[in-house]
Amino acid sequence: MALAQSFDQAAPTYDALRRALIPCFDDFYETALTLLGDAVGREPRVLDLGAGTGLLSALVLERLPGARLALIDLSDGMMDQARLRFDRCPADQVGFVVADYTEAELGGPYDAVVSALSIHHLETAAKRALFHRVFKVLRPGGVFINADQVAGPTLGRDAHYRALWLLAVRGAGVTEVQLAAARDRMKYDRLAPLAAQLAWLAEAGFADVDCAYKHWGFAVYAGIRPDREGTNGR
Repeated sequence: MALAQSFDQAAPTYDALRRALIPCFDDFYETALTLLGDAVGREPRVLDLGAGTGLLSALVLERLPGARLALIDLSDGMMDQARLRFDRCPADQVGFVVADYTEAELGGPYDAVVSALSIHHLETAAKRALFHRVFKVLRPGGVFINADQVAGPTLGRDAHYRALWLLAVRGAGVTEVQLAAARDRMKYDRLAPLAAQLAWLAEAGFADVDCAYKHWGFAVYAGIRPDREGTNGR
């Protein structure tokens, strides 16, 4: 539960530094939203894994006002912030669950499962198992979109990604105190190379697996659960 406690403590001020700590913030989230809009109708049922303060879900609702959202996160503090964010939404449009999504019942079927900056906390075996679970809760033709951090393909490239990130966030005005807090949360990171994660999606049964966006160690990738005829369901 150390990870949950770390995010509980960060929850009240978590959103304030998002743009500074994610140098590619606009393109990163816009790519995820574009992939979602291309794959679903106007009123999709969407599960947000590791929803945190509800940032990604809020962007989904702005893009698709008819969406019905299920948010799950293991941090009470983060979910409290999400509830505040959606306090004006109907109770049947946005739901909240405080639980470990690697073990909890996920419900479904969903038109889309999305996640942002969460799955990279899982160990390799847990990531692979999660992709299989996500596949099962999607309807045929449903899409999984993950906007996350990935490791570089080599130790050298990974170190370069981190150096570029550090330069960018300091340039954005992040203080050393704020950076120390971010680095404290980063000790829970378990990054995996992008190529491996795309392979794990295919292993789980996803089709049209692809990385749509990559900026250093930030990537947005997706896969579709094939429909009954073996097509992508679009």
